[in-house]
Amino acid sequence: MVIESLLNFLFPPRCPGCHSYVPEKGGWCTTCLEKTLQPHRLPLPAEPDPGLDAAWAIGQYHGGLRELIRRLKYRRQRSALPYIDEFLQRADQRGSLDAILQRTELAIPVPLHEEKQRQRGFNQAELIFQAWALRHTLPMQTLLYRQRATLPQYGLKVHQRRDNMKGAFCLIDSTGIIGRHILLLDDILTTGSTLYACAEPLYKAGAASVAALVLASDRR
Repeated sequence: MVIESLLNFLFPPRCPGCHSYVPEKGGWCTTCLEKTLQPHRLPLPAEPDPGLDAAWAIGQYHGGLRELIRRLKYRRQRSALPYIDEFLQRADQRGSLDAILQRTELAIPVPLHEEKQRQRGFNQAELIFQAWALRHTLPMQTLLYRQRATLPQYGLKVHQRRDNMKGAFCLIDSTGIIGRHILLLDDILTTGSTLYACAEPLYKAGAASVAALVLASDRR
């Protein structure tokens, strides 16, 4: 506690949205939290089949979450995690994710290609939701494997994104998938192409339903 207080004095924590001072590391100012914490169900196209049963985002991407995700993914700054976890705890306090949790039996983070994970040192989807899953005693297992490297999705058109991700994922172990309600976890959703590609092998293995939860999305 003494060391943490000293660090807060020397390096005052700031809100990830507006960079104003906040009392402790991981904190958000009230204004930015209200603006960013907007759990919403995402519209999904009917294609491709089988698609996803549903998808939700916990917050808006542009703003504080965008900066935190970029810090974590591209600069490998785990110091972003306390702010993300505080954000998830606030969503829990509002009961925003209760309906999702009631239906879910197993959570699976979207995997990185092994070379990308080796370079980054972690899978950001797993780190983002790890503490959250533990708090809810929700089993989270790495059951999907990215069997080939794909191009970065940024800058690709919708049909190019789908072609890029087609057949990119396979199951490491299909045991226990039959009849289960699965929740895919990821940092952001733009078109949903990555999540659709993850859902396909799960449906083929007999999953009863596959939904998705992402930290952030600007899709409406």
